[in-house]
Amino acid sequence: MIFRQTLVTLAENVSRSAKSIPPVKLAYKNMLRDPSVKYRSFPVPKLPNRTWPNNTITKAPRWLSTDLRDGNQSLPDPMSVEQKKEYFHKLVAIGFKEIEVSFPSASQTDFDFTRYAVENAPDDVNIQCLVQSREHLIKRTVEALTGAKKATIHTYLATSDLFREVVFNMSREEAIVKAVEATKLVRRLTKDDPNQQGTEWSYQFSPETFSDTPVEFAVEICEAVKAAWEPTAENPIIFNLPATVEMTTPNVYADQIEYFATHISEREKICISTHCHNDRGCGVAASELGVLAGADRVEGCLFGNGERTGNVDLVTVALNMYTQGVPPNLDFSDLTSLIEVVERCNKIPVSPRAPYGGDLVVCAFSGSHQDAIKKGFNLQEKKRAEGNQIWAIPYLPLDPKDIGRDYEAVIRVNSQSGKGGAAWVILRCLGLDLPRNLQIEFSTIVQDKADALGRELKADEISKLFRETYNYNNEFFNKIALLDYNVEKVGDDRRNLTGQVSIDGKVYDISGSGNGPVSSMIDALSNLFNIKFAVANYTEHSLGSGSSTQAASYILLNYRRDSDNQNAYQWGIGVTEDVSDASIKAIFSTVNNIVASGEVPLPESSQARAAGHA
Repeated sequence: MIFRQTLVTLAENVSRSAKSIPPVKLAYKNMLRDPSVKYRSFPVPKLPNRTWPNNTITKAPRWLSTDLRDGNQSLPDPMSVEQKKEYFHKLVAIGFKEIEVSFPSASQTDFDFTRYAVENAPDDVNIQCLVQSREHLIKRTVEALTGAKKATIHTYLATSDLFREVVFNMSREEAIVKAVEATKLVRRLTKDDPNQQGTEWSYQFSPETFSDTPVEFAVEICEAVKAAWEPTAENPIIFNLPATVEMTTPNVYADQIEYFATHISEREKICISTHCHNDRGCGVAASELGVLAGADRVEGCLFGNGERTGNVDLVTVALNMYTQGVPPNLDFSDLTSLIEVVERCNKIPVSPRAPYGGDLVVCAFSGSHQDAIKKGFNLQEKKRAEGNQIWAIPYLPLDPKDIGRDYEAVIRVNSQSGKGGAAWVILRCLGLDLPRNLQIEFSTIVQDKADALGRELKADEISKLFRETYNYNNEFFNKIALLDYNVEKVGDDRRNLTGQVSIDGKVYDISGSGNGPVSSMIDALSNLFNIKFAVANYTEHSLGSGSSTQAASYILLNYRRDSDNQNAYQWGIGVTEDVSDASIKAIFSTVNNIVASGEVPLPESSQARAAGHA
């Protein structure tokens, strides 16, 4: 009853305190309380029978990299010619077959680089150039591409009501006439010109600002352009439908793509391309849904470079497909070298949190995450031994090794990390699969060290800390050295051990008994030090395989401290080719650590034999 009354009183006090707190009022210094007075929701196209939500991506689209054109134009410090050359060859090495290299009519530098691309591109790589719908600019662009094995002229015209009326003061009819005129000129200068027959010419038209264009008009102007170009199924016309400015949610963009794909005529003669910008942060999603809705090609940049918030990140789109079992036909198996080229040429760093490419995206600092990943790897190895190759690791949708990263970077340790993090590092660096109790103890030591330093601990620092803390293989403390020992069987379950140890150059006889070599050696050392050592935990496992296999032994000794007469515990580790030797090394690793701490006194020197008698 008293307890219940206490709870009631506490609840009443909390209630009164809450009522005394004044309500928080938002300042709204700049933002509007009601944004609907200034902004309108985007009108959704009428597509009651949409099919794209039921579709699945089963094959890679055609890819076009526009890093050297759209991406380069968006850089505060554009690439030099040498940087563009390096970038171009990297794109070819990755596997891009279509590359938009420049705006050759804009400058002599772009023109010269286009000539370089034409002269150095493999025969199966299509060189694409962008040009405004103006006669002299189109002629200059065709001149730049002359002699290419495969080339695409890309013209564009803004088609949204906003851009036509505000920027160009152009009616829909005038826009169609201008788009058709440009198309006919390109055709006359390329595929209809007898002197240009050595090149496989393609044509791309972009109704720029498609994302804000009424879908009916987008279809209408593209129908007129198609009629002027007269494409074939073998060499289709490319209609690039860009989200020049991302206006709304990705599902609406998918509706726009499906509307276009199902209303344009001669669909078999058309390649629908997406070109998504990232104003709302949905460029990847919009591109993926665009492919579901019928798009055949995806344009973008590596790691999402581009104007404003950037173009769609082609690395993310491609590797998203890869993790679903769909070959992207692009090779990102050395993602680190690709990042180096992109960062050097763009002079913009790839975000540490960029999907797949960021330094931190395959790293886990959280203790629970680390524990799950460690368990996942242990189970994965067992499944692989049984012939199951399917990747299934918690928090890791992609095997880091597939993109050229090692597992050492998967788990990184700071003061927030748990036992799994430090244990993972020790497993990867030393091959030691620590017992659970040792994991818990060592993780606390690592956390304290990270707290003291105020930073993450690197793998080599954790490894060194572990070896020092537990006197790994007696590497740091070796005051007591085993010289020789012998174990004799005396009955079904008893063993007698005799031997000699050296302490500060003096030899001591040791003897003890137990049910095996470990217990006999522990008893012998207990007799030597006149203190009771007891085994609280013993674990062993193999390291490596074949002729290089070693054994690792872990021993936890319980003893009574001389300083305060309290029970204490100490771990030790021994690693060698023989299991018995490893266990003995672990024992001496532990005892040496205890002696080095000063918690146990050394044996009386009167027990020592003459050193020369050993």
